[in-house]
Amino acid sequence: MTRLISRLVYYFHLSWVRVLLAIITTRDVKGMKNVPKKGPLILASNHMSNGDPPVITGSFPRPIAWLTKAEWFKTPFVGWQFRLAGMIPVRRFEADLGALRQAQRLLEDGGVLGMFPEGTRGGDRGLQRGEPGSALVALRSGAPILPAAIWGTEHVKLPGHLFRRTHTHLRFGKPFKLERSGSKITRQDVELGTERIMREIAALLPEQWRGLYRDETPAEPLKAG
Repeated sequence: MTRLISRLVYYFHLSWVRVLLAIITTRDVKGMKNVPKKGPLILASNHMSNGDPPVITGSFPRPIAWLTKAEWFKTPFVGWQFRLAGMIPVRRFEADLGALRQAQRLLEDGGVLGMFPEGTRGGDRGLQRGEPGSALVALRSGAPILPAAIWGTEHVKLPGHLFRRTHTHLRFGKPFKLERSGSKITRQDVELGTERIMREIAALLPEQWRGLYRDETPAEPLKAG
């Protein structure tokens, strides 16, 4: 019953998000053919502004459960809605084992987990150094990662710019999987995995938005996961 309610709330929000996006944005979306139609998936994207999650969610063909900073869940009404819609609260910049367990259960059920590996908004600075959480979840779950890139939202500040028409760009790369070096996940596995994720995202961004990864390109050709 709880899952059914969560799904109903999600699609209720999605319906008005898509209507709102059609009014206040124009969207240039490429790479939709790379999105797996079913099965566990980690969507890993850069993060420009608070406008990113609704733009990505409204453009994506599958429900996304976003890992969302825990502070939002303490906000009256908003936190309640986030929980009903299946979002996962996470304490940023620390080892939040509870959030990791929830994320892994979602993937075991074949869901899509949305993550911003930077852990914060890059804004005008472009892509910032990735945090280890996304790689750790990917290594523990074995789920494929779908790299995504968004730009055009860097100056959007919600709700102040809610009715200012914005042109956004969204790109989806090819899914890939991270591999362990042995039976146990090592620190090096996580570090290398994090670098791989960030480089795949950077490869989808215009050079001006690659930030700390401006001079980096994928270590190997992208392969479908």
